[in-house]
Amino acid sequence: MNIRWKLRMAAAQREVWTGTQLRRLLAEKAGLELSAASVSALFTREPAQVKLSTLAALCTALECTPNDLFEVDTTPVARPATPPRPVADQPKAARGRSMPPV
Repeated sequence: MNIRWKLRMAAAQREVWTGTQLRRLLAEKAGLELSAASVSALFTREPAQVKLSTLAALCTALECTPNDLFEVDTTPVARPATPPRPVADQPKAARGRSMPPV
């Protein structure tokens, strides 16, 4: 699965060009106070995770939906075929008894 973060594009489509502008919108429209560093990180690189409350605040501030902020590619990823594991020679059971697990 591949996820593409599109916050910068969504913001630009709404005439929000800087992290400072986005930070102000988040505070005014959504009541979310984020540090300048946090907003800059969201604006400039793909986050590993986003709190739902932050996602909701971004959507409120930018008047958009989560679909505007990220794109998920659900195309199945082909896995390389793994060769079958060789089976080791199993010792023979003596007089009808089973051998302990190997």
